[in-house]
Amino acid sequence: MKFFEVEQDTSRRYTGNLGNAAHRWGLPGVQPCAHCGAGGGVMGLQYPCVDVSRLPEEEQRRLSEAWPVPFSEFSRLREQVRPLAPPGARLEPGTRLGPLTGTGSGTFGALFLQNPWSLFLRREALESLRAEGVRGLVACPVEVRFRVKPTPELLEPELELHGRFHPDCLPPDMGTPCPVCGDEKLTRPDSILIERQTLPGHVDLFRLAQGWTLIVVSERLVDAARRLGLDGVGFRELQVR
Repeated sequence: MKFFEVEQDTSRRYTGNLGNAAHRWGLPGVQPCAHCGAGGGVMGLQYPCVDVSRLPEEEQRRLSEAWPVPFSEFSRLREQVRPLAPPGARLEPGTRLGPLTGTGSGTFGALFLQNPWSLFLRREALESLRAEGVRGLVACPVEVRFRVKPTPELLEPELELHGRFHPDCLPPDMGTPCPVCGDEKLTRPDSILIERQTLPGHVDLFRLAQGWTLIVVSERLVDAARRLGLDGVGFRELQVR
């Protein structure tokens, strides 16, 4: 089985833009760690189907503010969210939650990549891929207002985390995660090589667990998308060992 990175379509055919929209909630960033100095928040961890509206209003307010908080407060909020998140979800500082809200503009293909870590599908594309046997397609509608008519019905998939970089593409002196905040100080390698034994066999669309800004699809999904003529994104084969 081959695996591919989802890439933005560089053609000028579509003008879709969701740059004025954001997820309704999210875990805040953290203040610098007293042990290693790491702080702030991550990009690329997004769980659009997580609904925190059942939490008290004050907790919802705290989950609507991205301003860095002490690690103890972040940990408390994370435990409030954990029962509402999918099993195995990674909840790091800056993780985004809930539907995308705001405004959008332009025209969209069957699939759309706002940035390397934010993938969206038209409803008809999602249903067609499911009918073709593509596995692991869980998605929720965006709550974005569009000026164009007819309004596109876009959904954002909620992606599991699978797969790790092969040790051969990582620096030999990576060190160990911080014992206090868990920061791994890992940057994306210039030349990506994925460890085959860490890749899933039950889903065809996922985020890389060790580099979650990378959205990965299986050969099964790529073949189905090409058969169906689904456009809007490109696929670049990844090196796997």
